[in-house]
Amino acid sequence: MKIRQFVKKFARDERGVTALEYAILAGIIVAAVVAGVAFLSSGLQSGFQNLSSTIVSATT
Repeated sequence: MKIRQFVKKFARDERGVTALEYAILAGIIVAAVVAGVAFLSSGLQSGFQNLSSTIVSATT
């Protein structure tokens, strides 16, 4: 009977669920940040290259 009581108590315990929800949410946020940086990096690189070439041509 003790095993059955333990299983019932374990099934009703929700403390780990909250931690799991936070971990999933943190993973989604990290994935969004990484995707945003990857998306913006090529645009930023080309923007800085254009700015650099404009400055070089203006000074010569």
